[in-house]
Amino acid sequence: MDVALMRALMGLIKDRNGTYYAQRRVPQRLQEAVARVLISGRDRQVFLKKSLGTKSLKAANVAATHVLANFDRTLADAEVLLKERPVIPSLTDAQIKRMAESYYAARLANDEWERQEGTGSEPVFQSVAKQLSAAGIDYRTPFAVGELPEAGLSDREIYKRKDTLEFELAIVPPALARGDITVIKEELDLPLALPGRKLAHKRH
Repeated sequence: MDVALMRALMGLIKDRNGTYYAQRRVPQRLQEAVARVLISGRDRQVFLKKSLGTKSLKAANVAATHVLANFDRTLADAEVLLKERPVIPSLTDAQIKRMAESYYAARLANDEWERQEGTGSEPVFQSVAKQLSAAGIDYRTPFAVGELPEAGLSDREIYKRKDTLEFELAIVPPALARGDITVIKEELDLPLALPGRKLAHKRH
């Protein structure tokens, strides 16, 4: 096929630098569940988006096939979270292994997403700084004000991630040493939901 006549697959877009991305809008009813599947830290996930790492339409169409299939799996996992799940008293070793693998994969995927797309907070920070400057209000920040990063995380986002990690390390290990799992309840609820079953909570 003539390259000039080649069409992009549905869901392919270009960023300002001409790099192709795969993008799919998440149905409204699944947005909360998708955010949980991705462990994104957001209340809702409106779009699924991933860089294809190429400016070539032909290469982007090839790479997008795999990425869009992953989007489908994410949406399918979100559908599972919405379904009524039978309560089971305990988990088998195989179920525990599957949960751990799913949770680990989701955390890695979310980390990759943030490193490519940012955490979503930088545009807000830059917008506020711009408004303050326009209003003539004096402010101080140790972080750069101006253009958004061309790709990935800003210095401020890196600092914020590090600060969050230090806070969690100070709180979570001591709580778990006491047997207090409430500090990781959300993290536990997601992998428990992925197999399509609900584990009965009980105290020993």
